[in-house]
Amino acid sequence: MEGRIVCWFSHGVASAVATKIAIQEHKGDEELVVATIFIEDEHPDNERFRRECEAWFGQEIIELRSDKYNASVDDVIAKTRYMSGPSGARCTKELKKQVRLDWQRHDDVHVFGMTVEEEHRIDRLHDNENEIRTWSPLIEQGLTKKDCFPILADAGIEVPMMYRLGFANNNCAGCLKATGAGYWNRTREVMPEVYAKRARQEQLLGVSLIKLAKRKFLKHHPEVYEAILKEEKETGKNILKESGGTIRMPLRFLPEGYGSLKSMIVPDCGFFCASDDVVVD
Repeated sequence: MEGRIVCWFSHGVASAVATKIAIQEHKGDEELVVATIFIEDEHPDNERFRRECEAWFGQEIIELRSDKYNASVDDVIAKTRYMSGPSGARCTKELKKQVRLDWQRHDDVHVFGMTVEEEHRIDRLHDNENEIRTWSPLIEQGLTKKDCFPILADAGIEVPMMYRLGFANNNCAGCLKATGAGYWNRTREVMPEVYAKRARQEQLLGVSLIKLAKRKFLKHHPEVYEAILKEEKETGKNILKESGGTIRMPLRFLPEGYGSLKSMIVPDCGFFCASDDVVVD
């Protein structure tokens, strides 16, 4: 394998295990580096997790960051006046993908923490970046994300706090890729200040992050739907976005307790920019 091997450590369990396997299988003929991209909005417990993983890897983790946006999701929102859309979250593009593109070399071999359930994400990456070369040790070994947790436990490393708070992935607090009501109600429960901030940002930009099944929501909360229609009439603003049996609704209208734990599943925020299918409540 010619070229530098770059293991992208995202502070998630899968990227940690993928990095460890790559280091173990590396024969030493090529340069191998481990890199991460710092983002202010990630949980502070990530620093502890990174130090413990560095000791486990026996190798330093290089930290990169976006100077243009001060490594901050809030800065991206403020400067671009954009949160997320069909092509993904703007913060992923600016804070992760662009930083990677600016730093990487043309002949690098990239190791991402993609598990067997996520082969489609590797395929999409190759479609979007035809020249990129990747190595997927987790897929090669048939490992699922669930398989990665006991591997870390055996190494004596506690998983990052976001998992312990009940989130499926260790993304930023108040991840802009999240559309499920369950995810956002869990965020409101454990990080109310983050929830309130995202709600303010939505209202300022006139956007809606939550995606719901219209019929189901009307069955349980017709009063909320009517309240939104009333505000639309009074303000002349289009608040609800309806399409194909679904509605986009702002966080400020989300009833507490609505949504399932299943809807908390949000794709890992990777080092490339892509949108993923998410659960609709």
